[in-house]
Amino acid sequence: MDSVRFLPLQVAAVCYRKSGASFEFLLVNTTSGDRWTFPKGDTARRLSHSQAAKREALEEAGAVGVIEPQHFQLYLYPKGDSRVGVQEFVVKAFLLKVSHTQAPEEQNRNPTWFSVDDARSALAMGRETKYAAELRTVIDRAVERLAAEGKPEPDSRRAPRYRIWRSLLRLLRLDFS
Repeated sequence: MDSVRFLPLQVAAVCYRKSGASFEFLLVNTTSGDRWTFPKGDTARRLSHSQAAKREALEEAGAVGVIEPQHFQLYLYPKGDSRVGVQEFVVKAFLLKVSHTQAPEEQNRNPTWFSVDDARSALAMGRETKYAAELRTVIDRAVERLAAEGKPEPDSRRAPRYRIWRSLLRLLRLDFS
């Protein structure tokens, strides 16, 4: 019988702000300081996953804002190196709309705002192709999600109600159209 392997879970805050017609993303240096990443870390017993991600954003990037309660993307992230061994984590990504920033609690994280294209490039730099693609996908899904929020979606519940009322008015010969 094959054994099932479960990967440990972490949470990430994908911190963003509107910049003209586009968005910017707030990235931090990894603890080793050689790559860029999203603020992320372990889950906490007394916090929901989104609240744990929000805590990471504050600690690592000094980002304060509103976080969505549901994750919008899962991605794989490695920790360690080839000499000691690499451990893969599954990371739940949550969107956090940044209202303002303050000094981060963790030193040497260098929180920096990046345009969409620059964030995609910065996240890929120095990573294996597989993990670079994972992080670029997070940015792409975030942009898709945020762009969709700006477009009015048709209210599918309103249309049938409107047709019913219009039919009733016609029956009563009170057609106002």
